[in-house]
Amino acid sequence: MDTVKNVRLTDMKALKVELTRFMMAYKFALDEMNTKINILKEEFNYIHDYNSIEHVKSRVKSPESILKKVVRKNLDLNMQSIRENIKDIAGVRITCSFESDIYKIQDMLQNQKDINVLECKDYIKSPKPNGYRSLHLILEIPVFLSSGEELIPVEIQIRTIAMDFWASLEHKIYYKYNKEVPEHLLTELKDAATAAAGLDAKMERINKEINVFKENDSMNEEALLINVNEEHMALPLRLLESIGHAKTETNH
Repeated sequence: MDTVKNVRLTDMKALKVELTRFMMAYKFALDEMNTKINILKEEFNYIHDYNSIEHVKSRVKSPESILKKVVRKNLDLNMQSIRENIKDIAGVRITCSFESDIYKIQDMLQNQKDINVLECKDYIKSPKPNGYRSLHLILEIPVFLSSGEELIPVEIQIRTIAMDFWASLEHKIYYKYNKEVPEHLLTELKDAATAAAGLDAKMERINKEINVFKENDSMNEEALLINVNEEHMALPLRLLESIGHAKTETNH
């Protein structure tokens, strides 16, 4: 009897280690992805004097949420099945000001040499029937554990502030009505999605006009200010022209 008990205890300990390593791999993948996003955010801000990323929110699904999805999708209840079929255990939501920023961020992430794109669903160019708009990416990133390298998928959702506000409202309504939303509210939600898309388009046009003005105005300045680690430095135009001339000669 004691032998059986000891065997069961050993099995439970082994299972606990396996589960812990499984969940930690997704946490570490999320940490890696957040670091990459923060670096890109700061680089973009330094170079363009503009922040393309407004907010970043990340999470790892709880074991309970994973179990519910396994049951809902009628999957086998084992690590291998979960790893192969559930790709959103680790997730990041990036909120931008403008629609064009979404595709800039997509390109910056996909250009990372250690990131592999598993899936891309563009619900901006092809919105869902209910009006939902967002860009969804499944990116695979390496995580190095004591047991070796593991390739972990991370779901990235990139959307504008207007898209995010709409999605948040839609989620609250569906939760409130337990997914049985009255028809008139569904119509209102679809109209709101159309209005949000119109707002995004208008804000994009305004931003482009401002950028053209800023570019024309900067051409009249005698020096270019840059900001690195909150320190302002002025670069004389003569220096910039010299650098540009040297690069041209190198390319030739």
